Amino acid sequence: MNRLKISIAMLLLVGGATAALAQRDPAYQAARAAGEVGEQPDGYLGVVGSASPAVRALVNNINIQRKAAYTQQSAASGATVEQFAFTSGCNLILKTAPGEKYKGPDGVWKTRTAAPPERDSRCI
Repeated sequence: MNRLKISIAMLLLVGGATAALAQRDPAYQAARAAGEVGEQPDGYLGVVGSASPAVRALVNNINIQRKAAYTQQSAASGATVEQFAFTSGCNLILKTAPGEKYKGPDGVWKTRTAAPPERDSRCI
């Protein structure tokens, strides 16, 4: 049980740090506000529809940073990278604001409303 609490605490720390770094980038903020990017259940940022090469490069860069953070923290927690990324995805989708895009458990891009987002049933 303590290992789970530690893993969740580390996940929140890593997810928050990665999100904080990305949020400092005005291009990321603009793409998010325009609905060009969104959070996915796998813990990575996705391109919604067709996007410019600049937006695709931005998403790739953020995802490289996320994978590095997930890899480091999963090794420390005893979880797999995929498990750590999935849990991050659950939390990142939960943190979306109304108007932002996220991918629902059915694989369809959705726009967050004031209601809680639809998340995978395995999210806690």
